[in-house]
Amino acid sequence: MSEPTSTDPVTAMRPRLPSPLQQVEDERFSRHGVRLLLKRDDLIHPDLPGNKWRKLAPNLRAAAGRPVLTFGGAYSNHLRATAAAGRLLGFGTIGVVRGDELATRPLNPSLARCAADGMRLLFVDRATYRAKDDPGTLAGILRTAATDDVYVVPEGGSNAPAAAGCAGLGRELRGLADVVAVACGTGGTLAGLAAGLGDGQRALGFPVLKGGFLAAAVRDLQEEAFGGPTGDWSLDERFHFGGYARTTSGLDAFAEGFGARHGLPVERVYVAKMLAGLVELAAEGAFPPGTTVAAVITGQEDGRAAGAAG
Repeated sequence: MSEPTSTDPVTAMRPRLPSPLQQVEDERFSRHGVRLLLKRDDLIHPDLPGNKWRKLAPNLRAAAGRPVLTFGGAYSNHLRATAAAGRLLGFGTIGVVRGDELATRPLNPSLARCAADGMRLLFVDRATYRAKDDPGTLAGILRTAATDDVYVVPEGGSNAPAAAGCAGLGRELRGLADVVAVACGTGGTLAGLAAGLGDGQRALGFPVLKGGFLAAAVRDLQEEAFGGPTGDWSLDERFHFGGYARTTSGLDAFAEGFGARHGLPVERVYVAKMLAGLVELAAEGAFPPGTTVAAVITGQEDGRAAGAAG
C-alpha cells in the first residue's frame, strides 16, 4: 500500500465503500422463496476488513493522532486491526492483553503480527482485565502503560463512535433487503446497523458468545450513540456453537460446504455461525416467501487481520 496522504483514516486508508453486495443462488434459501445476498464488508480494506474498519475509523478520527490504547485476548482481531491502523497511519498503539501468563511465553502469530505492526503489548492478569471498565482499574492500567496522553478504545472497539460508524452499513443497504443479518460479539455493529436501516427493514443479530447479555449492551450503545433505541432489531441466541471461538465438526463442515458452493472462504468464529443460523431459520419458515435476506460478511478466513463482528 502506498504512503498515506492524509491523517484522516477515511481518506488515508482508502476503504472500498460501499462494500460489494452479491446475490448468491443457494437452494437452502430459494426452495423457501428467500433471496440471499452477501454484503461483502470483508472486502472494505485488506488490513481492516469489515466492521473493524467501520468501528475504528471514527475512533481514529477522534484520537487525532494520539496513541491508541485498547483491549483484547491473545487472538483478538480487534488488536490486530488497531495495530495495522497504527502502522498505516503512523500513530502509536498499546494493546492490553488478557492473561499475564502470556508475558513469559512466545508470542502467538496474532500477537506477533501486532508487535510487528508496532503495537506495544501490555499483559494483565485476568481479574484486572475483567475489571477494566472500572475507572480505578483503568487508571491503574494507564499508569502501568506510562502514557500521558492516550485515546482509549474499549474491547472489540464498540462504543458510541463505533456504533455511529456502523450506521453507514445500514444506510448502504437501505431498500435492498428486508432482513439484514450480522454476527455479534460486543454489539456495536448491530447497534449501528439497525440505526442506519430504513423503514420496513430489520436487523437480526447472531451472538457468538453465551450469556444473554448482548441485548442490554446494544440498547446501551444506542442510548449513548443515538440518544435512545432506534431501528428494528432482534437477536437469535441459539447459534453460538458452544461460545466464543468454539466450533463443532458440524459447523466446520457447514463452513467448508458454504465456501465451496459460493467461492467464499468462511470465517469460523463469527460468519459461519451467522450463516448456519440463517439456513436454519429459512428451514423453520422464519422468512416469508419473497423475503430478501442480506448476510453481512464481516471477516476473512485467512487470518491476516481477520475481521470480526461486534
